[in-house]
Amino acid sequence: MQDIHEELFKVRTWDVDKSDRLSMAAVYNYCQEVAGSHATELGVGTAYMQANGIVWILARMSAVLDTRPASGTDFVVRTWPRGTDRLFAIRDYEFADKAGAVLGQGRSAWMIVDAASFRPRRPEAVAQGLPTNEGRDSLTDGALAIKAAEGLAVAARRSVAYSDIDYNNHMNNARYAQWIQDAVDPEALAKASRMRLDINYLAEMKPGSAADLWVGAPASLGGWLYIYEVEGRAVPDGQATFRAQLSLGSESVS
Repeated sequence: MQDIHEELFKVRTWDVDKSDRLSMAAVYNYCQEVAGSHATELGVGTAYMQANGIVWILARMSAVLDTRPASGTDFVVRTWPRGTDRLFAIRDYEFADKAGAVLGQGRSAWMIVDAASFRPRRPEAVAQGLPTNEGRDSLTDGALAIKAAEGLAVAARRSVAYSDIDYNNHMNNARYAQWIQDAVDPEALAKASRMRLDINYLAEMKPGSAADLWVGAPASLGGWLYIYEVEGRAVPDGQATFRAQLSLGSESVS
């Protein structure tokens, strides 16, 4: 049993935007991959969950890129469990280049739900016996609740399509990151050399369902040039399906 799991990725042409720098949606895909691999290694992966009638559900995710590597760059993602917090099992991430220089951090909060009723289960039963990596924290302010923002306006409407769906037959968590990227100023995204994305996943989205993407005017705060508040609201009932904050900056901003 490895307390810390590490995988090496090569940033591909489909992982970057027009500035030839790694996108946040690609980072979310990497994190999803290593989390699943480590869960399997620790004996609590998909096969174990299916055998016990339970499912891992990503409830909150945060990732920061202080440097955005170009296509062709070797990109290391490390991950480790970080114990439990109420109904959440916490998992941390660290992003680095092949030489070991840290490029960013992440934190996710997972829920365990009953596969039939979708009701939450206490995570301790599954997390018991897993490493907690006490004192090894990555993004300590990550995977927190995002409050509903005011002053948002509809920027787009999206429907859950074939390419959005994963093997659980709901919208894949990294596709939310793509929707969020598509809802904000593409020039601001391309110019950003630093970025952070925080998402709260509030309601499951199934094939054929639709959501309006509500976006606020960008604010400047805490060294970030632009902070976008984004909320997905289901069509037609207006129920919030996710809330997010996308922060964009440059290396020259402290």
